[in-house]
Amino acid sequence: MNPLTVTLAIVLSVFVIVFGLAFLGNLADFGLAKTFEPAREHVRRETFEQSKAYRQGLAQELQNFQLKYIEASPEHKAALASLILQRTADVDLETLPQGVRTFVQEIRATRGLH
Repeated sequence: MNPLTVTLAIVLSVFVIVFGLAFLGNLADFGLAKTFEPAREHVRRETFEQSKAYRQGLAQELQNFQLKYIEASPEHKAALASLILQRTADVDLETLPQGVRTFVQEIRATRGLH
């Protein structure tokens, strides 16, 4: 065989092997990401929800809801109460300022929730 042909065959074989390994690596990475990404995202979300900025923003949002609730008509109060309950469904009320916490607890009590 011609040395050029042998060299070309070796280079092509190495290229195919490297391409195949890269493809398998990406495939494995996709499988790992599919497995571990939901858990990683859950941890990231919980970390965010425990941040000072998130808690302050939530408290401010609930204070705005409280002001709107006080001024609202009975029909609007029902809609606002539903929105407030939805927004605070999975919130630890102990992380909120006392006034906001009391407000949310009152809303929950009027709806028969605790």
